[in-house]
Amino acid sequence: MRKFNVTGMSCAACSARVERSVSALDGVSSCSVNLLTGVLSVEGDASDEKIINAVASAGYGVKENKKCEIDNKDLQKETKNAVLPRLISSAILLLPLMYVSMGHVMWGAPLPRVLAENPLAIALTQLIISALIMVINQKFFVNGMRGLIKRSPNMDTLVSLGSGASFIYSTAVLFLMSADALAGNAAMAHHRLHELYFESAAMILVLISVGKFLEERAKGKTTDAIAKLISLSPKSATVLRDGVETVIDAADVRVGDIFIVRPGESIPVDGIVLEGESELDESALTGESMPKDKSRGDKVLCATVNGSGFLRCEATAVGEGTTIAGVVRMVEDATATKAPISKIADRVSGIFVPVVMLISLVTLGAWWAVGADFGYSLARAISVLVISCPCALGLATPVAIMVGSGVGARLGILFKSAEAIELSGKAKFIAIDKTGTITEGKPRVVDVVCSEGVSRDELLSVALSVESYSEHPLGRAVCEYASANTASLAVSDFKSITGKGVEATADGDKIIGASLSYIAESVTVPESISSECTRLSSEGKTPLVFARGERVLGVISVADTLREDSAAAVAALKSLGLRTVMLTGDNSLVAGRIGDEVGVDEVMAELLPADKESAVRALAERGRVIMVGDGINDAPALARADVGMAIGGGTDIAIESADVVLMGKSLADAVRAVKLGRATYRNICQNLFWAFIYNAIGIPLAAGVLVFAGMEMSPMLGALAMSLSSICVVTNALRLGRFYSRESRKNIEENKERRVKSMNITVKIEGMMCPHCEARVKAAIEAVAGVKSATVSHAEDTARVEIASSDVVASVKSAIEAAGYPVIEIN
Repeated sequence: MRKFNVTGMSCAACSARVERSVSALDGVSSCSVNLLTGVLSVEGDASDEKIINAVASAGYGVKENKKCEIDNKDLQKETKNAVLPRLISSAILLLPLMYVSMGHVMWGAPLPRVLAENPLAIALTQLIISALIMVINQKFFVNGMRGLIKRSPNMDTLVSLGSGASFIYSTAVLFLMSADALAGNAAMAHHRLHELYFESAAMILVLISVGKFLEERAKGKTTDAIAKLISLSPKSATVLRDGVETVIDAADVRVGDIFIVRPGESIPVDGIVLEGESELDESALTGESMPKDKSRGDKVLCATVNGSGFLRCEATAVGEGTTIAGVVRMVEDATATKAPISKIADRVSGIFVPVVMLISLVTLGAWWAVGADFGYSLARAISVLVISCPCALGLATPVAIMVGSGVGARLGILFKSAEAIELSGKAKFIAIDKTGTITEGKPRVVDVVCSEGVSRDELLSVALSVESYSEHPLGRAVCEYASANTASLAVSDFKSITGKGVEATADGDKIIGASLSYIAESVTVPESISSECTRLSSEGKTPLVFARGERVLGVISVADTLREDSAAAVAALKSLGLRTVMLTGDNSLVAGRIGDEVGVDEVMAELLPADKESAVRALAERGRVIMVGDGINDAPALARADVGMAIGGGTDIAIESADVVLMGKSLADAVRAVKLGRATYRNICQNLFWAFIYNAIGIPLAAGVLVFAGMEMSPMLGALAMSLSSICVVTNALRLGRFYSRESRKNIEENKERRVKSMNITVKIEGMMCPHCEARVKAAIEAVAGVKSATVSHAEDTARVEIASSDVVASVKSAIEAAGYPVIEIN
């Protein structure tokens, strides 16, 4: 997608004109214009030169946006350097004009004698001041007439026609006054002062400028979330060059550089920890307020904040390749697209201004035809011009999308398009992958059952020996657990049987680790083991049976544990009216057990990736579908769904197949995404309703349809109403910012509760010499019931363990010592 900055657009008619001009080019497959940011997004192989020429021929300025950046600095600059000075100078001149035109002529306010007794002097004073105000605000006339000449009238055209018509008519009345004065009819000349509309010509411009000023300020606030993301990246970094610490610009860090991060500093680029331990605040990227522990080998992301530890890291991604840069790009891409609902406003915007001009002419003719004087008829026509507001139509969708996507980014929810935001709020079904989404995605040993006469050590030794060469996740789980409790045998002739198990030879005996059905083909399985396998399977666990020679040694069950917030997240999704469907490749017994625990409405088990895609397609026939998965083996289903949500962190998932990226690893983020989608869609509908109803009521009122009921609108009130309409739309969109405040507070409270439910201990250990020792100790600790996580460092001789309660401390100590490592101290 290529992007261009377009200048000179003032309303939805302008953006519609640019879209039509560019879309007409050969080679352009799609294009959209964001009125809020002035960014034109183009897809296709048309050359940049053709695109730029097409925009220029439509009457607007254009330049290529090579960095594809959205920043509120340009909006604030326009407000500060152009709109505000113009507004202040116009307002200063408007005060004496209003005093003369309304204060004296209408209410008899005193004037110097040279003016009070000379109606021509009063009229000339009004003409001069209003002309000065028109010169100051010449932008409206230049842009408006350019649009008219280019056959693309816009909001500036309406304003300039309304103000210009008032000025020209008043000038004509001034000539009539001079004729009356020459004819000696001073009373008529003085009476014609009431027919002047110089103050309307000026007031229209000033009120529209007030509205534009407030609108630009509000529009600047809509980009605050993106600006904050951009500003998160540190400006400098401390790197090691020739063994010496050197402070350089973060932009100059290269892949492979070693950088230092001290307590309280921000990570300058993406990298991997080489030395040290600390906790990082990743809330800016994931929305998760709970700090994440980091130690050697862990990834660190740019713009996250270091806690109390010292870290030495190696840069793995810099500049535009960092995660934070990808987040900003994704948000910008979302704001560059249009939600399906905006097509209604686009169609109306394309014909809005010409239709309003026609209504204004009809109003003028109708009132004149029924006997009203020309001045009154003109006032009605001018009111129609200045009350009509194509701005509100053009801003209704993009301001809500901008705020909604920005809020999402701050919560770690990245929408890739405006369509994804809208459809997230309109879905009826949500399909959820089990492994890595509902569950942790990391199998653990949960049961060890020995056959009669077989010791636990013998079973674990054989299991470790036969699974040590396996790459299967279940085999690795067995190895992690068994290596902490026993030693392996020397094996040979290892063989993996896909979908069934593994086998090898040890001391001349054939050893097997496999499913019950496969083991039963080779040896006789005791009834006690068969019944145990059935029981374990019914509990949602995967039983692995181990045999040596002709003897079955026992069964080890492995299970993928539920994420602690999955059940609550599913309940929240159901409370939103979504039907929850769990998709998994696991067997029906395991899937059914997990489905019951988490509370989903429907379970579809034993599915291959292609089957998941078919399942989503079937659901889509019944309503819009969200698919939540890990973004790897779920890619076909993610692509097939109306909205694909990839969960688990934007650096490790295949985001190309998803419409929404959830940076965190919690299913609760999917709940937030649905809520935010609904809130944004509701906000867009409110904005469009206001924009349409405002014009539907305002235009007839300005035309004088209700004059006979005593309701009449002057051009000045029309201009004021026009200004307020756009401000209301933008301000309404800014209310979406409350969603971030609510969700942030909720997240903080949840983390407080989580902290109360758990505690951290640091264990000082002797005897760890290498990464293998680390793995052995880690497996021993995490096998203890009540342990949530463990970070082990042989370099520091420590293990940092998160436990459910203090009752677990003794068990942790025993597990470490059983693995062969003395415990020196526990804090």
